[in-house]
Amino acid sequence: MKKDAKKPSKYVARQPDEQGFIQYSDIEHQTWQRLIERQLKVVPGRACDEYLHGLELLDLPHDRIPQLEEVSSVLRRETGWEVARVPALIGFETFFGLLADRKFPVATFIRTPEEFDYLQEPDIFHEIFGHCAMLTNPAFANFTQKYGQLGLNATPKERAYLARLYWFTVEFGLINTADGLRIYGGGILSSPKETLYALGHEPERYDFDALDALRTPTASI
Repeated sequence: MKKDAKKPSKYVARQPDEQGFIQYSDIEHQTWQRLIERQLKVVPGRACDEYLHGLELLDLPHDRIPQLEEVSSVLRRETGWEVARVPALIGFETFFGLLADRKFPVATFIRTPEEFDYLQEPDIFHEIFGHCAMLTNPAFANFTQKYGQLGLNATPKERAYLARLYWFTVEFGLINTADGLRIYGGGILSSPKETLYALGHEPERYDFDALDALRTPTASI
C-alpha cells in the first residue's frame, strides 16, 4: 500500500530518457542482484504456486534492474495489466485510479546499501519481485482491479478500511493449500526475514475474516 504522498521521501524516482530507458548505477544494479538472489533462495516451498509460476513467467534478470516495459510486456500478455512509473510516494486517489485501470504503480528507485535489509518505502524490488508475479494470475489480477474501482468510489473513511484489507491480504496474506500454508503477500515475499518468520512457529496466525481485517488498525498505513 502506498503511503501518504505528503510525507517526505529521501528517495527520488529515476526518470526515463527519450527512448524510455531508465539508467541505474552499477551499485544499484548490484543491489538488485543481491536482493533477488537472496530472496530466490527462500521463496521455493514457501510461496504459493501461483506466485512461483508468475515469477517464472516474468523471468526477471538477476544482474540488473529490469526496465518497466520488460515487466509490462509479460503482464499484458497474461492478464492485460502493466506497471506504471510513479514517484516514491503517491496518494490514495492515484493509487486506486491506477489499479482500476489495470496498472500497478512502481517507484523507479532502489534502496541504498545502508537500507539493504529494510526500508519503509516501497522500492522497485518490493514492487516488482513482491507484487508483480501475482498479477500474472487472472483471478488475482481481476481482484486487484476491482479493489481499485472500489477505492475510487469510496469515502476517505472507507478508503482507510480498504487500506487495512489490502494490508492483511495483498501485502501480508497467507493461503492454505494442499501442500500446507503458503505465502502470497508481496510484503512478505520481498523480505527474507518476513518469508521465514511468516511460516515459522513464532507468529500468531488467524483465519481470514473480512470484518476482523476492517476493524484492525495497522500502524504502517
